[in-house]
Amino acid sequence: MGKQDGSGRQVSAPGVDDSTAPILHVDMDAFFASVELLEHPEFVGKPVIVGHRSARSVVTAATYEARRFGVNSAMPMVIALRRCPQAIVLEPHFERYRHYSDIVMNICDDLTPRVERLGIDEAFLDVAGGAKLLGSPRVIAETLRSRVRAETGLVCSVGAAATKFVAKLASGQSKPDGLLVVPADKTVAFLHPLPIASLWGVGGKTEQALRTRGCETIGDLAATPVSTLRKLLGDVAGQKLHDLSWGIDPRVVTARADEKSIGHELTFEKDVTDARIIRRELLRLSDAVGVRLRTGGVLARTVVVKLRFGTFETITRSRTLTEPTDLGRRIYDEVLSIYEALGKQSADIRLIGVRAEQLVDQGGAQLGLWDTDETWRDAEEAIDAVSARFGRGTITPASLMREPPRRTSLNSRD
Repeated sequence: MGKQDGSGRQVSAPGVDDSTAPILHVDMDAFFASVELLEHPEFVGKPVIVGHRSARSVVTAATYEARRFGVNSAMPMVIALRRCPQAIVLEPHFERYRHYSDIVMNICDDLTPRVERLGIDEAFLDVAGGAKLLGSPRVIAETLRSRVRAETGLVCSVGAAATKFVAKLASGQSKPDGLLVVPADKTVAFLHPLPIASLWGVGGKTEQALRTRGCETIGDLAATPVSTLRKLLGDVAGQKLHDLSWGIDPRVVTARADEKSIGHELTFEKDVTDARIIRRELLRLSDAVGVRLRTGGVLARTVVVKLRFGTFETITRSRTLTEPTDLGRRIYDEVLSIYEALGKQSADIRLIGVRAEQLVDQGGAQLGLWDTDETWRDAEEAIDAVSARFGRGTITPASLMREPPRRTSLNSRD
């Protein structure tokens, strides 16, 4: 994958053959930071970090200008500001990111019915069937990039290849704001010079194990007998990495990648001991989960609450519902009951989280004859309608009107 600061960027020449590259991978460039810059155009071209300026905060996102100083996402904010003291720190606004993500994904859906979403800022598209109507894969990729820029003011990078793995690598190599097409017969030449860390499934320990065997590049791994890789990494992992090193990836683009769970977490700047604050933030997180469930057209059968204490001890507790739900209030009622049953109301709380699991499509769920949550459903759907027009946060429950305690992160978990 291309360096995070954009150095080593590769893009395709206009005449490249794209007839064997129908799989596209679109990846928004520095997505969270770019969305924040839409509100602060005066900071464009400057090192910007998205996150909270506090001792416990971590970097949510960074512009390419900040990345050139060695700032990366998930890095402690104190280290990031030490590396780039002149950086501008902007608070994150996750409702904005979801809004712009929906626009981008709708553009993808307009171009092909075969879209596989990967989180909030990237997706695979299979455009093999769009040649007659929309043009070649490269033309469709250029249309996608142009529409994203015109309709959002944001930029994205796109990789086009014969397989998902290579398409994803190509989009990374073309960052920022680039398009890289890798024809099928050029796949091996593209892959082999790349570092082994570029391979899916090669984490820190695997990379170290491979380097001890002299594998520095994907080409080195490709030249290693598969029997050696199986002994080193196990039969499944060894075979998989060997196949990927030769561009072999049989996976297809799945029209809808079902989310296994939807959740949000919140880390407090200072440990919280006030149970009233915990209850209020559980409601806030539950509402956020409910919004995402309704947006995704799914219901949850199980809810989970997560607590991390000042001692860093972490516990999770779950409860399966009698009927699946997509309502924040129903989720809140359940997670609050779990929290109160734990008897930890006076404990020092560092982090709380709410998650919905066992997701099912709304159309496929068997609901009861009477909707016992009808009043809350009407209220939350009314809030959704207002939010769609005027932005999330225009209407909020009265109990959330008070200023929440200072938090260091409010992260989405899928």
